[in-house]
Amino acid sequence: MATEFNRVALSINAHPDDAEAWNAGVLKLLHDKGYTIVIATMTGGDLGGCNMSMEETARVRYVEAKAAASVLDAEYYSMGGIDGSLFDTPEMRLKVISLMRKVRAGIVFTHLPNDYHPDHRATAAIVEAAAMVASLDPVPVPEKPLEVTPLLYHTSPLTLNDPLGSQIIPPHFFVDVSGVVETKIEMLGKHVSQLELMKHMHRIDDFFGFVLEGNKNYGRMAGVEYAEVYWQHLGGGFQKDPQVQRDLSEFIVKQQQI
Repeated sequence: MATEFNRVALSINAHPDDAEAWNAGVLKLLHDKGYTIVIATMTGGDLGGCNMSMEETARVRYVEAKAAASVLDAEYYSMGGIDGSLFDTPEMRLKVISLMRKVRAGIVFTHLPNDYHPDHRATAAIVEAAAMVASLDPVPVPEKPLEVTPLLYHTSPLTLNDPLGSQIIPPHFFVDVSGVVETKIEMLGKHVSQLELMKHMHRIDDFFGFVLEGNKNYGRMAGVEYAEVYWQHLGGGFQKDPQVQRDLSEFIVKQQQI
């Protein structure tokens, strides 16, 4: 018999705007199915600003992230890591375990282990390690252990390439987010500070449009207008129940046999 996991979806990423860029469509669909949504970032995005100090940038981006999360009635947490210098440490693992237990997460989303960005890769390692032991009694945090190890899913950035440009294994499933793309646009639109940053850093004139073009590219692969792509973490130590796939079955448009 399948395990029923708490209908709390925690999206924990490296920076403010990551959840909105890679995961907002599915978070909206799960919200509409009755899930509680929680968004967290390992850093405050301290380096992601122009003509501001790290402290000023973090303050601006915290306000933006809170506003974006509020679109889904979601709580937002910043875990205190330093943008550009995020490392997998015992302290960061314990912080994430505490958060998972506090919100009673049943589903966890994070970056791919072989994502292009080093902060994203560090986040993936921290979140995987934290999720694996979040249900164990001896972990030295005050929150009550989860009843069961949460399900872990990985999101993708704009391309299916690893840090060296090689192709990542095909996604386990594509989700049609065409019907909720306006919510994704609304959430992305809260991160106004990133428009100037992306012009400066990557010569991208329309950052929000650039993100949506990535969703269009995934949509073309799946035969829909806009799509997001996901992998379920199926390694040892994790449950294999496809709860997200079941709950969003009408939006799953392309799926591997896994």
